Amino acid sequence: MVRLQEISDEVADKLKLAEVSSKKIERDEEANTATTTPETEKIKKGQGPKPTEETGAAAPGGKSAAAPKPAPSAASATPSGPGPAPAPTEDAAGAKAGPELPPVLGLAAGKTVDEILADLNKSPLFMTELEENDDVAALQALAYEGTPLENATDFKERGNECFRERKWTDARTFYDKGISLLVGEDRRRARGEPPKPVEKETGETAPAQPEPDSPADVAQQHTVLEQLYANRAACQLALRNYRACTLDCGAALRLRPANTKAWFRSAQALLALDKTDEASAACAGGLAADPEDERHARAARKAQRLRAVLRARRIRTRSTEQTPDLEDAAVRLDHPEDDGAVDFDASKSVLTFPTVLLYPLTLQSDFVKAFAETECLNDHLAYILPPPWDTPSPGSADKTKTAGEYSNAAAVDCYMETAAGGLVKVGKKMALGTILGQANVEVVDDIVRVFVVPRGKADAWVREFKSKRAAERGGA
Repeated sequence: MVRLQEISDEVADKLKLAEVSSKKIERDEEANTATTTPETEKIKKGQGPKPTEETGAAAPGGKSAAAPKPAPSAASATPSGPGPAPAPTEDAAGAKAGPELPPVLGLAAGKTVDEILADLNKSPLFMTELEENDDVAALQALAYEGTPLENATDFKERGNECFRERKWTDARTFYDKGISLLVGEDRRRARGEPPKPVEKETGETAPAQPEPDSPADVAQQHTVLEQLYANRAACQLALRNYRACTLDCGAALRLRPANTKAWFRSAQALLALDKTDEASAACAGGLAADPEDERHARAARKAQRLRAVLRARRIRTRSTEQTPDLEDAAVRLDHPEDDGAVDFDASKSVLTFPTVLLYPLTLQSDFVKAFAETECLNDHLAYILPPPWDTPSPGSADKTKTAGEYSNAAAVDCYMETAAGGLVKVGKKMALGTILGQANVEVVDDIVRVFVVPRGKADAWVREFKSKRAAERGGA
């Protein structure tokens, strides 16, 4: 229900004056259209600044009366009674006035999405790629504040923390960084260059330390470098990177030949690579450095016994430059009465070999992790054949067959490659140890390799194999 209020004579006179003034302004604008400015055009359209609100006179009952909106140039008075909220006012530029944005959002006002993302990328907290600015340079400087020895020691400690948590790859990364710093110092000294000045946290350059390349400082750096090499070798051994382990052990031993940990880890890696002679030499080096170290004594006895048994069985072994990753599979010696002595009854020991069965006509293979020397091929072919990928040919007349050419051990012939590069057919009922000791074959890279071929296609495959070997020899 709208409540009418009485307008006083004073208010009415003011409204009439406002109407007369508005009409006069409109006539002046029409007369001066040639000199019209954008500001006057806005005023004409009702977009310019508005005059001050007039206060209505008090109505009977103590309530004020709101003046009606007389003209576009006049502002309406704010009603004191209940009613809808007034529309937001406009400033001289025509924009709606409202509450101010927070300072953070105000920085992005008037910017496009790309501009906002570009600003965020300048902050180290949000950046997705490194940019050459002062903030990034400061963060990078924090990682390498201090001397190279201090930084390398810090990397070693952080690597040790990861190693204790069995995070081998992360630990190796920290050791890599420490090694790079100290190796760089050795190269700098070899070039005869002075040490780099150390920067303080304030950005000022501190004076060079007294005699930074003194023999004592160099010896301290080499001590930390030796520890980094030995620790990285432990990571390589845990990751089964045996060759890398031997290289790191060699670097540590060049710095300090009495490092028993490096000798021990080198012996373990060499033994895993089936290099029994080198492993025995590494054990001897460790025992020479520390005769009371029982670890080296055990490793030495293990390497000596394995080498002795292989020689007693007349089994040839050979290693190549590209040793496959066998994880924990290796040639092992099991003895029922192992008391740790070097002299023992070899007849009671049993050798086990990692063995791969190759199917050259189908490019398939099977892996036997521990093939005992007392076992024969039939013992393993009995549960391996028929393989899951062997199915009858589509044109087979016998529809009851569920397997193809590798149905059982009787359907295949087995071959091994000799040391001279030829082939020898091996009996499936003959013990593996007998084959390795009498057939002039080699155990290459700790693995026994056996070719399994369907009996009906064996002759053709043998001829093809020999022709390829002959072509390789002729090309060489």
